[in-house]
Amino acid sequence: QLQLVEFGGGSVQSGGSLRLSCVVSGGKLDYYTIGWFRQAPGKEREEVSCISALDGNTFYAQSVKGRFTISRDNAKNTVYLQMSSLKPEDTAVYFCAGQWRTVTDLSEEWKYEYWGQGTQVTVSS
Repeated sequence: QLQLVEFGGGSVQSGGSLRLSCVVSGGKLDYYTIGWFRQAPGKEREEVSCISALDGNTFYAQSVKGRFTISRDNAKNTVYLQMSSLKPEDTAVYFCAGQWRTVTDLSEEWKYEYWGQGTQVTVSS
């Protein structure tokens, strides 16, 4: 059973940066695709980025492309989401999730079997 815990949320001003961490246990990290999702109040949860199992290919939603970077440190069992040039519309609860397969693009939420508890990111203008 894969377990995921997010760290690094907080409050930041518009234009600032934050780095989220997703610490994974209970499985070998590079065998899983790890995705970062976010959910803003009153909105559906959306995937913003993922890093594929094994090959490590990365994918981004158009809304964050060029501002967010996902990376993986297998030795630390951690996936990072570096967020830069943050905007108020990035305000949301951010979740990491895992699925036991490689991917070739962002995935639907239902394909992810394992979820973290979420961490709040607030961007003020």
